[in-house]
Amino acid sequence: MNIMDYINAFWVGGLICALVQILLDRTKLMPGRIMVLLVCSGAVLGFLGIYQPFQDFAGAGASVPLLGFGNTLFKGVKEAVQDEGFIGIFMGGFKASAVGISAALIFGYLASLIFEPRMKK
Repeated sequence: MNIMDYINAFWVGGLICALVQILLDRTKLMPGRIMVLLVCSGAVLGFLGIYQPFQDFAGAGASVPLLGFGNTLFKGVKEAVQDEGFIGIFMGGFKASAVGISAALIFGYLASLIFEPRMKK
């Protein structure tokens, strides 16, 4: 890896976050709907063959945001359908994203033990 890989990841990830923040600020879309829009967009871009070259260029700047999660789900379903047939539609996304989802749950739980979360008033 060279320094340009880090720079590309930084500016692409920042641009994605900035665009999402503009959507949050300028539209009446709820955050959950924007998250679903991002995941679905990543899956559609993966289907069209656009996301992989983008991810190869941007690295973690493209694979870490929710767009990358949608692309991961698509790739998992695609591979599982090729290997398992129709049932792969249901199991491919789970196989492909299991590690990331597990890590989010584990680290979220550990953070809740450390920081004593409470509901907003």
